[in-house]
Amino acid sequence: MKVLYIFPHPDDESFGPATAMSKQIREGHEVYLLTLTKGGATKQRFKYNFSIDEMGEVRFKEMLNVKKVLNLTGMEILDLPDSGLKEMDPAEIEGVIEEHIIKVKPDVIVTYPVHGISGFHDHLVTHSAVKNVYCKLRDKEASPKRLAFYTVSKESADKQMHFKLSFSTDAEIDCIEHTNEEDLKNARAALDCYVTFKDTIDATGIKEQIPRDSAFEIFQKSYDPKLNSIFEKL
Repeated sequence: MKVLYIFPHPDDESFGPATAMSKQIREGHEVYLLTLTKGGATKQRFKYNFSIDEMGEVRFKEMLNVKKVLNLTGMEILDLPDSGLKEMDPAEIEGVIEEHIIKVKPDVIVTYPVHGISGFHDHLVTHSAVKNVYCKLRDKEASPKRLAFYTVSKESADKQMHFKLSFSTDAEIDCIEHTNEEDLKNARAALDCYVTFKDTIDATGIKEQIPRDSAFEIFQKSYDPKLNSIFEKL
């Protein structure tokens, strides 16, 4: 099956569901990634005295290495305004997302939950845009069969000492992808691709805090017991 992950920034996939992506690829699924911005507005740029455009190009190249490390089936990086999605016409954002979904024809789409995990407004805008496009397309031929939200549990959020994270309750979580040591290794290697963030990654010890299991909400569905895969019961 095909899954399309849609996130606003470079590294969202590696700080997020990289272990699940590794598992899905290992199991023979096609895994695609759409990143809406090049992430050039990050404050990390000041450390290197880069402009937003220069930092965006550096992060773009870092993402090319992530594609190789995770062995992604396909990846596209757009150049929408980093930290500026809230100022855009929502129809424009939804238009580029819809275009990519129609091109890839995924069975499942994954993005952030309504709380965005970090609460950053680019995450919230992306959630809304992806959900709107999914609802628009779901009754059409060859439309995605499922919309899932990558999230974290309260237990995972509480373990994070350097960042305040929002979480989904156990009742809201519908799927747990159980991954293995190889997937964990691949997720850590994906984080290592972001050389410009190495100091932050090392200082926070985030590689040691990557959860073995990845949690997902399923839009407008509830599963008890929880699914073991975002493709289960499609």
